[in-house]
Amino acid sequence: MRGCRTPAGTVNANEAARENRLTQDSSSARSRTVSVDDTGVRRQLADGTEEAVTWTELASVMVRVIPDGPWNEDVFFMLVGNDGKGTAVPSGDPAADALIERLQALPGFDNEKFIEAMTTDADQAYVVWEAHKN
Repeated sequence: MRGCRTPAGTVNANEAARENRLTQDSSSARSRTVSVDDTGVRRQLADGTEEAVTWTELASVMVRVIPDGPWNEDVFFMLVGNDGKGTAVPSGDPAADALIERLQALPGFDNEKFIEAMTTDADQAYVVWEAHKN
């Protein structure tokens, strides 16, 4: 991360630490399944571990762009809970469309920032929703 010198709507230093931890822990791990339902989002990893965040505990949503495309996954939806834990869902996952639909229904979801994130190849994380702002 580039720390505090990021444009408005991108992560600050504290969010960068959380985002880096999630990216290292989950975006490089292969998913077995991702489920999106009325409770929240769960990602079962190939090694059998599970990452999850409930809608009631969701604190922030970021779109993390990594310049690894087009042959490798390069966009992840980072969902962080109040406890700092969460999951990273690859944008190419079959459950991504259902996730995007749920995320865009969150009050205060920043669709403009989401579109910007989805149309760039910059190595950056875009904050598209935060619970404390709603």
